[in-house]
Amino acid sequence: MKKGIHPDNYRMVVFKDMSNGTQFLSRSTAYSKEKVLHDDGNEYPVIKLEISNTSHPFYTGKNVLVDTAGRIDKFNKRYEKKAK
Repeated sequence: MKKGIHPDNYRMVVFKDMSNGTQFLSRSTAYSKEKVLHDDGNEYPVIKLEISNTSHPFYTGKNVLVDTAGRIDKFNKRYEKKAK
């Protein structure tokens, strides 16, 4: 790594997949006010993810439609052809 361009404030953070509840511990500079008790008995900041490798169709082999906040409906509404 080049010196002086990477952050120095890495810390241990729990990433939680909100679609299936899976948690994993990693280092990150991401900020979070929320904390969670991890399997090792320590409390860490938690970063919530909508999807991770444990729930993504590419990694699971299951074809699951993930429609968060009606994204597909918003897209279709925005780009539908107007009948005139």
